[in-house]
Amino acid sequence: MAQRPAVLVIAGSDSSGGAGLVRDVQVLADFHTRALCVVTAVTAQTHGSLQATHHVPPELVRAQMLAAFESERIAVIKIGMLGSRGIVQAVLETLPDREVVPIVLDPVLASSSGSCLLDEAGRALLREALLPHVTVVTPNIPEAALLLGTAPALDEAGRLQQALQLLRLGPQAVLLKGGHGAGETVVDILLTSHQTVVRNTVPRVGGAHRGTGCALGSAIAAELAAGKSLADACRNAQAYLFAQLSASAAQRFAR
Repeated sequence: MAQRPAVLVIAGSDSSGGAGLVRDVQVLADFHTRALCVVTAVTAQTHGSLQATHHVPPELVRAQMLAAFESERIAVIKIGMLGSRGIVQAVLETLPDREVVPIVLDPVLASSSGSCLLDEAGRALLREALLPHVTVVTPNIPEAALLLGTAPALDEAGRLQQALQLLRLGPQAVLLKGGHGAGETVVDILLTSHQTVVRNTVPRVGGAHRGTGCALGSAIAAELAAGKSLADACRNAQAYLFAQLSASAAQRFAR
């Protein structure tokens, strides 16, 4: 039997299990993909609030990455919460070239409850140095606005313009997610370095949802590890997330 591909996840832990490394590993398991983990932060969270955060020292983050690379071949790297400028720098200095190992960046800047998860200096380094290093960056609407220092886009045309601005910062592609938008459908916009635009659309699932960015990014990483194109990976990941949210909503309704 062929060995399953491995994805290296670089992210923080969430004690509630709703987001972060726990969610990443769950999603990768759904895609029959093995997970190696680098812990960047330990957080105490409920489903409604962030109560405490401890950042892992940057030198230990670097050591975890080097140990993972030594352990086995990594097919894809997925980056989530980084927490501080020092950790962003450590990750940046240790990452392989994106032409060798695809890199999916979910720019985790704040928790669902609004607490800051990456300091301003870290955001600046992520924007200026890490973005040019990644294969695809997957911001939601508020994250795209924070990265660009502007107001959130109010419509699809505005989101496309913000995706273009982010693309100019150096990633090979931008997937600007539409989950924080309005309307009956969610439209994710994928913009590549060739300025090819792909719109993936699913019905909107009502209710509050945590960890959706983690789940989508890990699903994309799993599909890339399986050899799918970026466009197919993003489309399949969105379909997976929609199915998961729909099943969760159905269970809540049944209660």
